[in-house]
Amino acid sequence: MKFEIEKRELLKHINIAQKAISSRTTLPILEGILFEVEDNKLTLKSTDLELGIKTSTDCMVEEEGKIVINSAMIGNIVRKLPDSTIKFNITGENIQIRCANSEFNLIGFDSYDYPPLPNIDIEKKIEIPVEVMKKAIRNTVFAASIDESRPSLTGVMIEVEENYLNFVALDGFRIALMRYDSEIHEDIKEIVPSRSLNELNKIMPEEGDITLSFVKNNIVFDLGDTLIYSRLLDKNFFDYKGIIFSPSTCKVNVIKRDFQDALERASLLAREEKANLVKISITENNIHITSNSEYGNVSENIYCEKDGNDLDIAFNAKYLLDGLKVIDSEECTLNLTDSLKPCIINPVDEENEYLYLVLPVRLGRQ
Repeated sequence: MKFEIEKRELLKHINIAQKAISSRTTLPILEGILFEVEDNKLTLKSTDLELGIKTSTDCMVEEEGKIVINSAMIGNIVRKLPDSTIKFNITGENIQIRCANSEFNLIGFDSYDYPPLPNIDIEKKIEIPVEVMKKAIRNTVFAASIDESRPSLTGVMIEVEENYLNFVALDGFRIALMRYDSEIHEDIKEIVPSRSLNELNKIMPEEGDITLSFVKNNIVFDLGDTLIYSRLLDKNFFDYKGIIFSPSTCKVNVIKRDFQDALERASLLAREEKANLVKISITENNIHITSNSEYGNVSENIYCEKDGNDLDIAFNAKYLLDGLKVIDSEECTLNLTDSLKPCIINPVDEENEYLYLVLPVRLGRQ
């Protein structure tokens, strides 16, 4: 097996493949990247058995073949090599790497033992702009649960409903929902692990399209020269629709930046062991935010436009802030009912595209 490739191009694709390498694996071969050369193409494959990556680039192939090389070792070597052509000469499991005046000799693994990536026997496929996928990840994945005892909530549900493609994440305390208006007519309702989406977000370019292919127990994200494979989670997702469409008796319009800044200041005195509690009193044209701890107290007032009843309610400040930080609109609307019912936040400019729901904290328990 012999091939040549430019250092920068090789490093780019090693960095991509390394996203699927787990530091917690007990199988040494999974610490490696499968290098495969044929038809003047270098293909790198990596997997931790839950997330997999296949990425390809052009190279000069003199002799075709396959070899598994330790991911950390090859990544560190290539990063330190000069910006020049790298030549690989591989005999059996012996790997010779030459670049300018440098030469490395490594031991690899037989490719026969490397687990295969899923076969792409496409059942359902959709295509959306990369910017939509990036926004969907940014606006939802933070709300997914980190509790592994409820695995279905540790991901983002992707579902097609009427003329919308929905992305939904929840953890029992809040729900984030982004809706993309589309002409997709596939019957889709699948849950993608948060980690897979976070790694995908690091790999995606800034523009273009991405194809999502749903195969048995897996989803494949197609970026052209790179495919990202992810297992799907159990479909037992929480039925959230009855909550997010409940009526409100208090509707408040507020400048998003003012509300976020006031909450951030108030949260400085909120304590994690007391649910990061902030109290909010909504009266005519005013939101009064307070927080206190053994270190002191803080009081904030910001202007709002209110339609409906006055209301006193309390929240975990972190949960409110998490949702506000991903909203790009200058104004947002708070839809509330009473001190025990959820608050639903919508960006004014994207009211039908994004929704963030957060449950209140019961004051009687504090």
